[in-house]
Amino acid sequence: MKSYSTTDVGRKRKINQDSIFASDRPVGNLPNLYIVADGMGGHNAGDFASRYAVNTVRESIAASEERNPVKLIDEAIQLANQGIISEAAQHEEMYGMGTTIVVTTVIGQYAYTANVGDSRGYLFDGELKQVTKDHSLVEEMVRLGELSEHDARLHPDKHIITRALGAAPEVDVDFFDYQLAPDNIILMCSDGLSNMVEDAEIQKIIGSSATLEEKAKILTGTANENGGTDNIAVVLIKPDADEVE
Repeated sequence: MKSYSTTDVGRKRKINQDSIFASDRPVGNLPNLYIVADGMGGHNAGDFASRYAVNTVRESIAASEERNPVKLIDEAIQLANQGIISEAAQHEEMYGMGTTIVVTTVIGQYAYTANVGDSRGYLFDGELKQVTKDHSLVEEMVRLGELSEHDARLHPDKHIITRALGAAPEVDVDFFDYQLAPDNIILMCSDGLSNMVEDAEIQKIIGSSATLEEKAKILTGTANENGGTDNIAVVLIKPDADEVE
């Protein structure tokens, strides 16, 4: 397993509220673990929420005896959600904070991805395919046929999310599992990338002959060149060919 992860404050924000974790080595009963979280909230609350979520999920998975990856990740995300709500209740300046999260692990030929909010997981298999479904007001409108994909990118309410850690005592986590083939690449990112770079351009960059590190840096740089209005988080994962054959 090979991966490269990076996060950037962007060109408009002073604080980076995106947090990432990437381990190609085992974490608890998982053979690898990758996390992206995009926090929200005033002052440093969004920064705290995303870091808290990433650290709690990682620590929970490391300590758990559960072996089912879906149950393992769900329990960790629920724990992070409860902790964020508790911290917000104890600190007035953190009231209303929350975070999105997307988590992936690769086990044999299969990847398992969980998400809450609008941070995304993609699979590149020659074409870029969005695996996760955004929990956002605009995406709900697209699913109902009220808005086109093109118009959704330009909609003024595209930043309104309908599901996040910290919003309710229990959080509904979506899970996706998909089979991998040699040369597949998994992309995880915050909306600081997906809102600033068209999928066609992301596909072109990931499909290039550049290294994973170079691809991640080009993606981040392109988001900044296109305005960099938000923090940017990128995780690229490439399974070893012999692991997925």
